[in-house]
Amino acid sequence: MEKLVDIVIEEPRWETAGLEDIAERAAQAVLAELGMSAEGYLISVMGCDDMRIAALNADFRGKPKPTNVLSWPSEERAPDTAGGVPERPEPGDSDDPEELGDIAIAWGVCQAEALEHGKAFDHHVTHLVAHGVLHLLGYDHETDEDAALMEGIEIRALARLGIGNPY
Repeated sequence: MEKLVDIVIEEPRWETAGLEDIAERAAQAVLAELGMSAEGYLISVMGCDDMRIAALNADFRGKPKPTNVLSWPSEERAPDTAGGVPERPEPGDSDDPEELGDIAIAWGVCQAEALEHGKAFDHHVTHLVAHGVLHLLGYDHETDEDAALMEGIEIRALARLGIGNPY
């Protein structure tokens, strides 16, 4: 089976934490929850430090501070109506998978949030990657309807992995 996630590790602690396996499992769980095959898609995930994500957050969102996760969809997939379901991208093939986009996740912010909320680090990271994957697929949380839809999918995808409701 082809890998769904391509990993770039900039912060060495992500290697020890098993980001590659966490990201692969999270992405597959989200696609399975949506009834999509993991075959024919590719997602890039970068494990970085807080300084790097702060620079990316400043460049792309005008917010010069660290955040937990950022995502860049390969194309705009958001629906036109609040609470609507985004159109599903067509899969590519093993030689030319459909690139869904890129996710960056910051070590320090994730670690601090997991500690603050009393969550297992790997469960928190799994949730954040799942959240990022949904953004790549056109889901967001700009309205209450959108947030309810997105959070419901996250909860069910995480349950597939034995992880409790993060909310």
